[in-house]
Parts: sequence; structure tokens; C-alpha cells
Amino acid sequence: MEKNSQIYIAGHRGLVGSALMRRCQAEGYTNLVTRTHAELDLTDKAKVEAFFKRERPEYVFLAAAKVGGIWANQAYPAEFIYSNLMIQTSVLHAAHLYGVKKLIFFGSSCAYPKNCPQPMKEKYLLSGYLESSSEPYAIAKIAGIKMCEAYNRQYGTNFISVIPATLYGPNDNFDLQTSHVLSALIRKFHEAKIREQHQKVSESSSSATPLEPQDHDKNSVLIWGTGSPRREFLYVDDLADACIFLMNLDELLSASVLQPPTSIINIGTGEDIAIRNLALLIKEIIGFQGELNFDPTKPGGTQEKVFDVSKSRKLGWVPKISLEEGIRKTYEWYCKKHGALIYIKEDINEL
Repeated sequence: MEKNSQIYIAGHRGLVGSALMRRCQAEGYTNLVTRTHAELDLTDKAKVEAFFKRERPEYVFLAAAKVGGIWANQAYPAEFIYSNLMIQTSVLHAAHLYGVKKLIFFGSSCAYPKNCPQPMKEKYLLSGYLESSSEPYAIAKIAGIKMCEAYNRQYGTNFISVIPATLYGPNDNFDLQTSHVLSALIRKFHEAKIREQHQKVSESSSSATPLEPQDHDKNSVLIWGTGSPRREFLYVDDLADACIFLMNLDELLSASVLQPPTSIINIGTGEDIAIRNLALLIKEIIGFQGELNFDPTKPGGTQEKVFDVSKSRKLGWVPKISLEEGIRKTYEWYCKKHGALIYIKEDINEL
């Protein structure tokens, strides 16, 4: 990409899109094209084609999608499959019609089979049954990956499908019903820490009234499942870095590794962590002193998910941000965003 190339970032306000915006701006790209949902409904094929005809983007990051955690996928399966299929179909076809030079489509790790061999290689896609809790969303993402392959094969397009590990970072969703596990845990431990601090204050003052907990014990954090499932997490700015790297990759090197038209690549760290240990790490970072309670009656998803990242390593990309550093950055952003006090270990600082 040239610094003045016309670059369209679909979904620029979301977790992935906002990270791409930060990275592109930091790298000096000056011609970034964005539209909010109110300005352009990406499920509307006619409006999307009119937009591409008018703007003629040269490069596209298709980061717009409907995403969510286990609860959201179970509660809104029709919305997850419909919205994602419509967005993908509209944007990918328009990119073909109006000569986009290169496009990156974002898949999902849930597109891999529930009982996929570990670590998961790109060739394992469609080799088994999907995890039922996220099946509609996964099917939509698989359709997007296969649509990219089909257009590459028939029309000679250059559409790459990136499958990131579970993402987290600034602009993540922290809603306890619809978020993914890491962001949900940050919010839970933060709120538990606040209750803990209020309790300490009330106990030190005879005139103070203790703050009553809501729906759960003030000295514990409730976590869905047993805590044994393992997940791989990727800080979203690392994903953005990888995507800029892929967009600028020498085509001969790219072709030798990605083997078009099957241009699929895992982006991750290649390292996983048990949810229980993730919770303990977040607890330590925030400085919560209470207990962890696990609810085995709640779904925990696929038992293990870790990527084979040999393709990205062969191309020359490696992640830069460790899980601990990424959680700290995410927690600091969360506190700034919500005008809250930040608690890291026993230090209390107002941001």
C-alpha cells in the first residue's frame, strides 16, 4: 500500500476496526475511508455497491461483523448468521466488481471443528462438527472464507482470510451478557475490587454503611464453566500490525506460503491458557483479594483452542505484546473510558 492509497476500513469503530485505524494513522496512511452504520448499512447490497462505485477503494479491511460471546450466540443465532452473511456477501462482491487490489476478511477460531486437533492448522477447516453454541456465527464465517476462495479462483481477486485468536483490547465489548471471556473477567474483577475497597472504607468508619453487593457475594467473582477450557488470546493491536504486514507483503512470498486461491492464515501467539489461570492473572493485575467461584452448570465452550502459527512465522510476522501487558493496557483503557478508578495490585490511581 502507498501512503496515499485509498483504504477502506469497514467497521472502523469496533475492536478490530479501531485498532486498524490506529495502526494505519501511526504508519502515515492519509487516505482512510470510513462509514458508520448510520451512513452505510453493509447488509444493503445496492448501497454497498454504490459506495464502492463512488469511492473506489484500492484496499479493504472487512472488519465489520456482528460478534459476541457464548450467551449472545445462544440468544441471537438468527441475527449472527443473517447479519454476517449479508455484510460479507455485499462487501466481497462489490470489492470484486470495482477492482479492489487486495482485501482482508476476518474469520473466527470458532470456524474450526469442536474437536479439532491441536494446535489448529488452517487445513483443518471443515474437517469436523462445529461447537453448537456458536454454530450459526461459525457457519457465516466459513461462508466468508469460502467466498474469498471462490472469487480468487474464478475472478483472480486477492482476498485473504485471516483467522485471529480470541481478541481483546481497547474498544472491546465489556457487557457481561454479550462479551467474550477476557473482557467480561476484567469488568467482573474491577467491580469486585470497587466493592472490596468500599467495604474496607466502611469497616474503618463506625458511621459508614457497608455497600451491599448485587446478586453475588462481595468477596467473590463468579465465572462460567469449570475454568478448565484453554484459549489463546491476541491483543488487537498485534492483529492490526499483522494485517498491515500482510497487506504490504511481497506477492511472490505471499503466494509461496498462502497458496492462492486458498489464502487462509492463522494470526495468534501459538500459546494458550486455561480460563482458571486467566482469571487468576486478571485477579492479580487488578489486585482483587477475594475468591473465585466457578459454575459448572454454565457452558464453557470448546475444551481447547490453540493455533498452529507456522504460516505467519514463515512469512516473518510475530506478535509483540504479551498477555500480561495486553491485559494491563486493556484494563487501563477500560478505566479511562468509564471514568473509573484504576486498581492495579494495591495501588490506586485516578486517571
